[in-house]
Amino acid sequence: MDLLSEEMLYQKSSQELTALLYEGLIMNLEEAIECIKTKNFMDTNKKIQKANDILERLGVGLKYEAGPIAEQLDTLYNYMANLLIEANLRKDPQIIQNVLKLVQPIAEAWNEILKKQVHTQSNVTKKVLAYENNIMRKNF
Repeated sequence: MDLLSEEMLYQKSSQELTALLYEGLIMNLEEAIECIKTKNFMDTNKKIQKANDILERLGVGLKYEAGPIAEQLDTLYNYMANLLIEANLRKDPQIIQNVLKLVQPIAEAWNEILKKQVHTQSNVTKKVLAYENNIMRKNF
C-alpha cells in the first residue's frame, strides 16, 4: 500500500477508506506470516496488533441501519480478531492464513462494488452534464 498524505486521505470517500483498510489488513497478515517464518517474533506481534486494530476500525465503521449484513460483518470481524490473538500467542501462521482466507473474498467483493459505483457515478455525471449543456443552449 502506498503511503498517503493526510490531505489525500481526507479526499477519499468512506468506501475508498474501507478498501484501504482491507488492503492494509491483508498486507499486515501476509507480513506477519513472513515474520513467523523468519522467527522475527517482535515484528510478528506488531503486524498482528496492527491487523487487529484495522479489524476494530472496520467494525466501528459499520452502519447497522444498513441491515443484517452489518451485524454479520461485526461478528466476523470479532471472530477474526479472536483468531489473531490466538495466532499471536501461538505464533501459528496457519491461523493467520485462515483469517486471510476469510478477509480476501470480502476485500475483493468490496473492490468490485467500488468499481461498479465509480462506473455508475461516471454515467450519471455524463447525463447531468449533457442535461446542463442542453439547458444552457436553450437559454441562450
